[in-house]
Amino acid sequence: MFTFIVRRIIQTIPVLIGVTILTFSMMHLIPGDPAQIMAGESASPDQIELMRDRLGLNDPLPVQYFDYIRGVVTGDLGNSIRSGRAVSNEVFLRLRPTIELAVYSTILSVFIGLIAGVFAAVRRGGLADSFVMIVALFGLSLPNFWLGLMLIQYLAIGIDIFGINTGWFAASGWGTWQQQVLPVLTLGTAGAAIIARMTRSSMLEVIDQDYIRTARAKGVKERVVIYRHALKNAMIPVVTVVGLQFGTLLGGAVLTESVFAINGLGRLMVDSIRARDFPIVQGGVLIFALLFVFVNIIVDVLYKFLNKRIDLN
Repeated sequence: MFTFIVRRIIQTIPVLIGVTILTFSMMHLIPGDPAQIMAGESASPDQIELMRDRLGLNDPLPVQYFDYIRGVVTGDLGNSIRSGRAVSNEVFLRLRPTIELAVYSTILSVFIGLIAGVFAAVRRGGLADSFVMIVALFGLSLPNFWLGLMLIQYLAIGIDIFGINTGWFAASGWGTWQQQVLPVLTLGTAGAAIIARMTRSSMLEVIDQDYIRTARAKGVKERVVIYRHALKNAMIPVVTVVGLQFGTLLGGAVLTESVFAINGLGRLMVDSIRARDFPIVQGGVLIFALLFVFVNIIVDVLYKFLNKRIDLN
């Protein structure tokens, strides 16, 4: 197991290098001059040039990139162009709300998705199965930002129903449970729909296996057959989807944080892209990539616990 984890970590190094190259290249293709933004609209050409020298923007692009990589290796992600503060401090200060949002949304997605998927699978071809799949299709089709705005309208601002106002939750911020419910619902809906469909599909393949029919023939309770035998063996593709979904939720947090005015890493990234704050964007993307790689290593390890026959080495 240890050898496998070390090998997987080594295999991620080229991926992370590729991420830094792509991010660095794309940021320099965006129109606009960060030196102009920092110096101000009324700055003279000489002032802008001095600012470019101070920021190192006059160096050749390969020099700028290798300076950045050297800093990453030593733990120095550089300084923000806008604030002048260390990128690591800026990023990690805003990372917690984003991680919490993604984790809570993943938990909600898994909880709802597994229940709905198993429910639909054991009632395949029936009305309940069709209803769950239609609801899941709606969940996949609804854009996050639209769903967030609708939840704010009806559950934060509220409407009167029989004299009772439905404004039970906060429309912005992050910290209290009233502030967390709506963003988690917004971000977790699509994930729940995907997991429900995958769980149903995987369960249908497992339920038809011989060992499931044998367990039923022996008189094992249906609940035990479904949840102990069938669901456990159907979880491998579901776990894969959950791991990929976590990365998707991190990306989706950008829009959700903007809708609900959450001061997380996603919102910081959007603001930094607008301001052409290269170090912040590069540092944020690197953190996102590291998190995604870490989650996928955990998923690979979980395969072994779900199926002892899988050889990780």
